[in-house]
Amino acid sequence: MKRNFKTIIAVALVALTSVSAFAKPKFRTLDQIKKSGTIKIAVFSDKKPFGYVDEYGKYQGYDVYFGNRIAKDLGVKVKYVPVEAAARVEVLETGKVDLVLANFTVTPARAEKVDFALPYMKCALGVVSNEKDLITKPEDLNGKTLIVSKGTTAETYFTENYPKVNLLKFDQYSEAYNALLDGRGVGLSTDNTEVLAWAIENPGFSVGIESLGSLDTIAPAVTKGNTSLLNWINAEIEALGKENFFHADYEATLRAVYGPKSDADSLVVEGGKL
Repeated sequence: MKRNFKTIIAVALVALTSVSAFAKPKFRTLDQIKKSGTIKIAVFSDKKPFGYVDEYGKYQGYDVYFGNRIAKDLGVKVKYVPVEAAARVEVLETGKVDLVLANFTVTPARAEKVDFALPYMKCALGVVSNEKDLITKPEDLNGKTLIVSKGTTAETYFTENYPKVNLLKFDQYSEAYNALLDGRGVGLSTDNTEVLAWAIENPGFSVGIESLGSLDTIAPAVTKGNTSLLNWINAEIEALGKENFFHADYEATLRAVYGPKSDADSLVVEGGKL
């Protein structure tokens, strides 16, 4: 009996060790990325003007401009991996990418699962709706359908604060905006920086709620525990701030969208300092 009991314990320990090893987050260190010659960065493919694929099949946008510079300064090539909002944590934990640059808002819950670097943007939530039935306050949405993307701060905010609002959820931003155009919801909520840009390019729609919830920051994210890459990204953001890089990024990718009178300081964070 004792022998069998010891055998059972030994087998159980092996099983637990295997499960633990399997569950351990996978990542490549900074040196491994450099040796491979390529960094894999997750970005949106349908969230213009921050991360999207243009008519020529190339990734463009504010996040991509930043990603290109990261690769250049690392001395490697960049491979962009399209990601949906709800999968941003998963692609890091499974080792599919080294870095996420996909409008990733910093929250305490997310910080338990990934390591955020210094911020490079700031935002709040906004709500865009048809001008004929403009939504100007959250209470206007009670009993009505609001369109959101899964895994976003908009989904969390309305779920927790406005339970009477019916949420219509989509995996992709393009699906969400198409639903708004089709009249499947009275409004759509996501980062105010994005809905403001979308409304400019879509006549008949306006942002009746320009700032909702707290002022949040957006930052790069790496797999939990990937200290070498995290430290490098932080140092990179601080160095880029000294040359006003993120303002240059704004001018190159966002000025044409927001217009000549838009205020870059309302969005840009230089050197990781608010």
